[in-house]
Amino acid sequence: MRVVGKVAAVAIVAGLGIAGSVQAADDPIAVRQDIMSSVGAAAGLGGGMMKGQLDYTPAAGKAAIAAMNAAAVSFGSFFPAGSDQGDTGALPAIWENADGFAAELAKFSAATGKAMEASGKDGPADLDAFKAAMGPVFGTCKSCHETYRKKN
Repeated sequence: MRVVGKVAAVAIVAGLGIAGSVQAADDPIAVRQDIMSSVGAAAGLGGGMMKGQLDYTPAAGKAAIAAMNAAAVSFGSFFPAGSDQGDTGALPAIWENADGFAAELAKFSAATGKAMEASGKDGPADLDAFKAAMGPVFGTCKSCHETYRKKN
């Protein structure tokens, strides 16, 4: 039942992220942070299943993939000029190399789109199918963070 709690957490965080985004539509940094919170929850769920720390279920796999896909298709819209100032983990490289950042976002979107397609209506049938779908998604996260995210 540990997976059910994590799935609920992903759904709640994703829902809060959407609600927070609506309230903070004039604050792109807040919106980006909300979206990345949903990605973090999905990564925690997906990574936990991939590492065997959480039991795998197709519904949980689908929830993690769907949250990543929702982020991938929306995230790039929240980097207008001037939003590099303030409490942000975004590096200036995003605005200095907008084409490179757009290419990273395109890779993220393509990977999550393929994962959504591979997961079907009910989610990947087993852990191996989930790993095959989600592995490339995690690879795009790492690639983008290395260049465009401040190190903590």
